[in-house]
Amino acid sequence: MESAHYFSAQPAGPFTRKPLTVELAGETRHLQTSSGIFSPDGIDKGTAVLLADVPSPAPQGNLLDIGCGWGPIALTMALRAPHSHVYAVDVNERCVALTNDNAALLGLRNVTASTPDAVDPELRYDTIWSNPPIRIGKDELHALLLLWLPRLAPGGSAWLVVQKNLGSDSLQRWLAAELDGSFTVTRESTSKSFRILRVRKASR
Repeated sequence: MESAHYFSAQPAGPFTRKPLTVELAGETRHLQTSSGIFSPDGIDKGTAVLLADVPSPAPQGNLLDIGCGWGPIALTMALRAPHSHVYAVDVNERCVALTNDNAALLGLRNVTASTPDAVDPELRYDTIWSNPPIRIGKDELHALLLLWLPRLAPGGSAWLVVQKNLGSDSLQRWLAAELDGSFTVTRESTSKSFRILRVRKASR
């Protein structure tokens, strides 16, 4: 049932927090989760592939997690790059609350989770990591990616994990066609039926 509502701003059912124990950045972490969000019981396969396969984020500057859920990507970025500031966005207000709460539980003061419209549109990001919400539909997905990927800082990279059978190759071609000539789009790796796509913004 949870998957039917996690794209809503306010999912159906009560917002009841429950404990979640996972491994992030090489250590066991005790966090909180809830129903009505994406992958409430742990780290989903795609996110696990992303966290295992991509290089460390920029050590400082602004980092971004698109579609944060309860926070595994944003929290990992913040743990690996403590001198950066991590912005985590999700339309689901429950996810925003959980990511902020989980950052507080870990003592991370460099995480800000919010809905997308609360983020300063002038901000630019040195690293973007995302397990994008493919199942929201092609038009919505494309609009989401075109909202955030052009906000890469010069020399920055976005790393996206996409399941092969959910259109990773066609998404790669579409991104290459839609983004302007200052961007390059490449397939960096394949693991467990998932592709890692990299979008790079030219230095200048």
